[in-house]
Amino acid sequence: MPDRLVDALAKDHAVRPYTKWRGAHWRLASLAELAPDHPAAREAADDDLEWLANPRRLRSFPKIAGRVRRCGSIEGLTLYSATRIGITGDERLQRLADSLVETQWPDGGWNCDRRPGSSHSSFHETWAPILGLAEHGRATGDERATAASERGAEFLLRHEVVKSHRTGTIANRKFLNLRYPAYWHYDLLVGLTTLARTVGLGDPRSGDALDLLEEKRAEDGMWHASGRWWSPPGSTRAVEAVDWGEAEDELLTGRAREVLATAGRL
Repeated sequence: MPDRLVDALAKDHAVRPYTKWRGAHWRLASLAELAPDHPAAREAADDDLEWLANPRRLRSFPKIAGRVRRCGSIEGLTLYSATRIGITGDERLQRLADSLVETQWPDGGWNCDRRPGSSHSSFHETWAPILGLAEHGRATGDERATAASERGAEFLLRHEVVKSHRTGTIANRKFLNLRYPAYWHYDLLVGLTTLARTVGLGDPRSGDALDLLEEKRAEDGMWHASGRWWSPPGSTRAVEAVDWGEAEDELLTGRAREVLATAGRL
């Protein structure tokens, strides 16, 4: 991995933790994948947790029609990233885990949709809590977190990773566009990676999604990004801390290979 990426991610950009995509929240997520032992990862985690795990904030989510409406991807990604870099004894992480468990929807996921009639969890808001709670459960022995993660994984499997549970067709064609980094967005590879790193890919309900992933491999053996969520430094919107450049496809390919290896298909 080019040192230029890690060096740029390690810089404190003096913005709010959730500022897209230069804030501590996003830099922590990338450093947890690329350089989990880097001192800057812990610094970013502390900044992120100081904002995110504030008890007042965690009590502020609205409850509408019997369901707490929250963007669980935020807390889930921090819980996963902070635990991945080796932080396990911080009470703020337990606070995040407890909050996610207590606000999980009946179908196994999370959603921030405030429309009273909305009763189906969001793919976007569910994948990161699955990862975070699973990682936290492994690190601390928190059985409630592990069980909640498994319920979340069952939500993805019930949808065969990218399908509508009602029609059996692709729930959103955009889920087939692979991008790196994904940030909070859901797609085919995000869903498969989530399952690979939590409950595994032995369930036959992940089979069609694995087929789709294999079909997206290019003739050069790589997986190539279909667009991007980020803009390079110097842009005016969705500005990244780094310019991912050629590393984008390299990292996307590494993740796809990880998934296929877990499934015994590589």
